[in-house]
Amino acid sequence: MAETDGRCCLEKDKQIATYVALMLVVLFWGLSFVATKIALETFTIFTLVFIRFFLAAIFFSLMMVKTGFPKFSRQDHFKVLLTAFFEPGLYFIFETIGLQHTSAPKAALIIATVPVAVLVFAALFLREKPASANIGGIALSLLGITILVTGDPKFSWDMKGSLMGDLLIMGAVLSAAAYTVCARDLGRKHTALDITSLQMIYGAVMYTPAFLWELPGVQWSAISGRSLASLVYLTLCATFLAFLFYNYALTRIAAGRAAVFINGIPVITAVAAWILLGEVLTLLQVGGGVLVLTAVFLANVGRFRVKRKPVALPGEIA
Repeated sequence: MAETDGRCCLEKDKQIATYVALMLVVLFWGLSFVATKIALETFTIFTLVFIRFFLAAIFFSLMMVKTGFPKFSRQDHFKVLLTAFFEPGLYFIFETIGLQHTSAPKAALIIATVPVAVLVFAALFLREKPASANIGGIALSLLGITILVTGDPKFSWDMKGSLMGDLLIMGAVLSAAAYTVCARDLGRKHTALDITSLQMIYGAVMYTPAFLWELPGVQWSAISGRSLASLVYLTLCATFLAFLFYNYALTRIAAGRAAVFINGIPVITAVAAWILLGEVLTLLQVGGGVLVLTAVFLANVGRFRVKRKPVALPGEIA
């Protein structure tokens, strides 16, 4: 009896640890949108993303030294390289530049539609038929994003304004969806942690040419302590710790249950952006945001008619 009670307590402790880990992931990724905007106050775009992922690559490399380097075939290395091209490659270029032109809360809500975009890509490229609820989620997400974008008081059709930022954030959504589809086969043979580690390394390599091109013009003395602190946060919390915690959670519960927590990221972003940046959504945009989150829920319910083995992927980093 005592042994049974001990096992129950241990299982309960693990369950609590799982949900604490997920709550920290939501907090870390929710704040990352605001941290990126603050870092961009004095960091240039490619310098910021390169340093962030270069340091993250070092962290993950040190972990691999301790745990052992993952064994990937030459073909699998090519697949990881392709996934890294989309994320972090294109994803963080689109997101980082986009945040210079649009608000953090709106960006977070648009990014939240990644599961919807994955649904569309899976139907187009993997011949997975979505359920009727999923199709409703796709339509509702398009309506919600339209309200989010056009409900901005500063909205205009001028591509120099917030519309440009919104379109770039949509580019990040499409990049994340392409990454997820490309990584499906990898997830059947390798752990999410191994895939993520190589992604960080390949991503840092991809950003190197742009960083070297930007390097001569970087004014290191002009970088503020506020921006530097944001960079440290993005590297340590939003990248390294968030991935570790999310990967841990995915070993304990299904990805669908984890997604319920991840959908809370825009709420954290909205509150943080209001407090730290003074950015707020209009009532109309809040309505659009509710539609977006509802669409994401509908995109995650039901089952595909073509059964495929679920893959625990590391999620969408911000």
